[in-house]
Amino acid sequence: MHISFRTIATTLSALVLVAIALPAQETTAPTQTSTSDIASPVTAAQDSAPAHANSKVRIVRLSEVKGAVQLDRNTGRGFEEAMPNLPIVEQARLQTGQGVAEVEFEDNSTLRIAPDTLVEFSQLELLPSGAKASTITIQKGMVYASLVNTKGNEFTLTFNQQKLHLLPSSHVRLQLLPTEAKLAVMDGAVQVEEPLGTTEIGKKKTLTFDLANQNQPVEAKNVASEPFDSWDHNNADYHKSFASQSAFGNSPYSYGVSDMLYYGSFVNTSGCGSMWRPYFVSAAWDPFANGTWAWYQGAGYSWVSPYPWGWMPFHYGNWVSCAGTGWGWQPGGAWYGLSNSLASTTVNGQPVHRPAAPIKPPVSGQSTLVRVSLKPLAASDFASHESFVFRNDSAGLGIPRGNFGKLNEFSDQVVHHGSVSTPVYFSSPSTASGSGRPENARLDSARPGSAEHSASERSSISSSSSIGRSANTVSAPTAGSAPGSSRTH
Repeated sequence: MHISFRTIATTLSALVLVAIALPAQETTAPTQTSTSDIASPVTAAQDSAPAHANSKVRIVRLSEVKGAVQLDRNTGRGFEEAMPNLPIVEQARLQTGQGVAEVEFEDNSTLRIAPDTLVEFSQLELLPSGAKASTITIQKGMVYASLVNTKGNEFTLTFNQQKLHLLPSSHVRLQLLPTEAKLAVMDGAVQVEEPLGTTEIGKKKTLTFDLANQNQPVEAKNVASEPFDSWDHNNADYHKSFASQSAFGNSPYSYGVSDMLYYGSFVNTSGCGSMWRPYFVSAAWDPFANGTWAWYQGAGYSWVSPYPWGWMPFHYGNWVSCAGTGWGWQPGGAWYGLSNSLASTTVNGQPVHRPAAPIKPPVSGQSTLVRVSLKPLAASDFASHESFVFRNDSAGLGIPRGNFGKLNEFSDQVVHHGSVSTPVYFSSPSTASGSGRPENARLDSARPGSAEHSASERSSISSSSSIGRSANTVSAPTAGSAPGSSRTH
């Protein structure tokens, strides 16, 4: 049975507290161990770092990819295809063409990258104090940074000769143009360090830098709007909404929790106890049937899940298969960073061999990304400009973040019908991709049984695939026009 979001948070809190004493393992029955097993994400280089030195063991998460996005993972191959849940390590570079991306840090702070932008993750270090130091160099384009209220962490944006030290709870937009740069502070405060001195700029102010002549920056007491502000605002609200319901909150290990709370819930099972399961899955769904092995120099292959929630459950805790229910995830044990190989386990007493990582590193000319496809990968998607289809065993793949309100209602109908469609209406024409999905849209959708819901209960959502233009307005179906459903064959 599905549990409310409030219950999810309570359950997750209890399980995580219990998990502090559980070791990393791949069986269905966790055992006791010490709290020393809970550490920073592990990489092959961890043991070689001096105790007094800044550690390089950190990784951050590429949490969203829409459109043309490439990532140079510092493997010596240059820019390669980017996909959600790829780990980002120090010195990696991320570039967007006609696309957008989001990067999520361990404490749920985020960096959003607008189209035609190039950034480098110059510093991703763990300080001796345990605090995290992150420096991102903006080489061109526009980024948004949204920090949570984590004390002690250092977060810096750099460009040209300037350094911007963001304070906790800051939310900023930085746009780098050929002859000038504009820093807009939507919330919080920023300490600006440049050759002419250090100043602090507060919320609702804009600072314009003269890059051509290095004149004193000009401050304005307002923040002008930009086309991608709504995309940034919606994603920031998404994280705040779901992270606030999570016991992880501002902990160093909270990244990925927002997606887990949106795309799934904890269920109570007979014989397996409480475990988290994604929505839109049957007992036959396999979390390891599809994914990618990504090569990282010095660490080997790292497993990358294709699902929007697929970060934390593949770097922490363990998956169990429960008779009559199927696969579910339970927190516990240590965190695994790049070294998150998938070991064999047992299901109902029988061995199950998860996809094994390639034995040898990629040779010259060979891709550093190795696909795994043991079953066809199901996905939900727009069937047209007028309808969205939720499909069984899609596990949330293809469903835009936060756009359809609580997904459990749709998921319950998918379990019974195989697929469920909900109508969506656009107030002005939108350009669709080859799959029929609108590239630029603001849409409203009815929930299952919309005849029983008022207009105020319908979700107003903004498509995260919106590229290059502000969102169009979409009307929800009138009361009584329940979404249709169709059984898959």
